[in-house]
Amino acid sequence: MTKNNHRSVRCLIALELAPGTQPEHAALKRTEADALAGLLAHDLSLLVPEISRFDLTLVAAHFDPAEAVRPGWPLHQRLIELHARAPGKTPDARLIALGADDNGAIPQPLQCDADLVGGALRVMPFLLTAPALDGDAVAVLEDTLEAQLLERGMARAETALFLQNALGARIEHVRYLTLNDLIAMTSMQYANMGLEHVWPLIESALFAPEETVWLDQAPEPLIKLADGEAHLALFTPEAWRAHYGDSNDDEQRLARVLKYFEARQRQIAAVLETHGIPVVFDCCAGSTDARAQL
Repeated sequence: MTKNNHRSVRCLIALELAPGTQPEHAALKRTEADALAGLLAHDLSLLVPEISRFDLTLVAAHFDPAEAVRPGWPLHQRLIELHARAPGKTPDARLIALGADDNGAIPQPLQCDADLVGGALRVMPFLLTAPALDGDAVAVLEDTLEAQLLERGMARAETALFLQNALGARIEHVRYLTLNDLIAMTSMQYANMGLEHVWPLIESALFAPEETVWLDQAPEPLIKLADGEAHLALFTPEAWRAHYGDSNDDEQRLARVLKYFEARQRQIAAVLETHGIPVVFDCCAGSTDARAQL
């Protein structure tokens, strides 16, 4: 799981939308963002009182969960940068919230991926930062939050209603998660979708980007993850037969098999790109070792 930056705990507000609905607004206005930060701080302090010692930094805009699970953790990195630049540093904990301006314009840190709008689950990232605490103390808080939020992490009705009205959304549930919780949920979701062999590639890109990792398990597509890029093998019929050990010479059958195989490639490529992992398609021809051609 992801480690915090020795001063902060990365968390999210998870919004479960009513089926077939989407929020009218991509972000809260500044005054609404400030109000939400106050409600969030109150909710969390009821679960873990020591949170009142932490700065709370909130981006009051909603994103697809995959945008929070990308190499470099870009959503929470924006919050770390926002916290570092925020004025008014004091010994007391601060509430720092970023929202749309009075005209509804949304600054770049709040703009979600336009290609990922439409999912039933949206997330709002927030950060808990305690400059005076050491990394061990923050890690203890992270463990405490994970234990508490899994069991008792539903937002109060007042907070959920505020979010529903401010976003113009039909929200069925609002709960709080640590980033580690979201990562675990994503892994289980992919396993349920038959994508369990893809998750190790994503996990490596997140936690060990310097490593080279392969997906080379028939009948899955051949993929090499290296230097932050996923290289997918595009096979000629001859190369596909050589790599997967298929000696059947029925050309019509082979055409059908390759059609499904290529659809699976496109599915996996879309999943990887959703997590911010660039995909490169490399042609593998002939009977030469396909791995050597990636």
